[in-house]
Amino acid sequence: MKNTLLSAINLHMPSRKAPHISIHIVGWILFMIFPLLFMANGNGYTALVSPATHYSYWLFCGCYICLFYINRYVLIPCFFLPRRYICYCAAAALLCGCIFMLQPFDRLLQQKWATPPASALTMAWVYEPPLIDITSLFIFFMIMALGTAITTTRRWQETERRAIKAEGEKIRAELSFLKAQVHPHFLFNTLNNIYTLALTKNNNTADSIMKLSNIMRYITDEVSANYVSLQQEVECIRDYIALQQLRLIPGQVEYHVCGELNQRKIGPLILMTFVENVFKYGISKHCPAPIIIRLHALPHCITFYCSNRIYPQRAARQGSGVGIPNTRQRLELLYPQQHKLDITDDNNLYTVRLTLFTD
Repeated sequence: MKNTLLSAINLHMPSRKAPHISIHIVGWILFMIFPLLFMANGNGYTALVSPATHYSYWLFCGCYICLFYINRYVLIPCFFLPRRYICYCAAAALLCGCIFMLQPFDRLLQQKWATPPASALTMAWVYEPPLIDITSLFIFFMIMALGTAITTTRRWQETERRAIKAEGEKIRAELSFLKAQVHPHFLFNTLNNIYTLALTKNNNTADSIMKLSNIMRYITDEVSANYVSLQQEVECIRDYIALQQLRLIPGQVEYHVCGELNQRKIGPLILMTFVENVFKYGISKHCPAPIIIRLHALPHCITFYCSNRIYPQRAARQGSGVGIPNTRQRLELLYPQQHKLDITDDNNLYTVRLTLFTD
């Protein structure tokens, strides 16, 4: 219980506590002025200030100020938030009993009409204390509800901040995982292809090395943000396809891009995942089939399409890796309710249709 209390106090004492304290001070000043206005009845400054010299006024204010802080910083963090509702209700009932016995509002009214009128001819209203001080109990429940509402709201806001931060951390972690996943699938094969080009003194060797360098730089350095330029993503895909074509027959890959790319943004490596998946599962040395990759940047959306043939020996592995589920989660985080992903395997073709709504 002690640790819970200390943590609760620390939670409500952040570095920006000055505005928080100011709000409390202003709120309690208004609360303390209200009974003075209620008792003055417009009789001038003296009648306004004189009730503050009586003990019943400070008893009234002190009871509810202490009640507020006991409820908010002791009862709620120690009992209510940990769902120890029976203990919380018992403690609240004990405080309610104290208010019932003290009757702070009743004592305040007794002070107002304790002095007889100055003139015997003046009719004075004689205050008769009730058996139960309903007003004091009503204020008690209002103060308890106010403290609970404020603490619950602050805790909800803190939970929302943590959730937003956790989503950002999750996106970064998934992006880092995706980076590590993209590397092994093509890096060694590409290096072997470049090595073969070097041995045969092929004129494309230097260009292939430059393309591989561009891809590695993009993956490792330029995709740390949540969104990158669509032009950068397309250039990475173009270099990736060019390197993959080193081991394919000419014309096997149909790659088409159209639309305005310069001013558009996209989540990094989202499209790259599907392109990498096409080359991982859609290539066979024994029965080559065409690979289709298309990207269209429309004014209010980005459409992506790719398809490859399903080979029986690889059908069980098609889409079974972690790349596609990882990308689905990232789409949910980066484009909530703003994307449509359709993956099918009909007619012996594995097809991906992705639409990203940008406006």
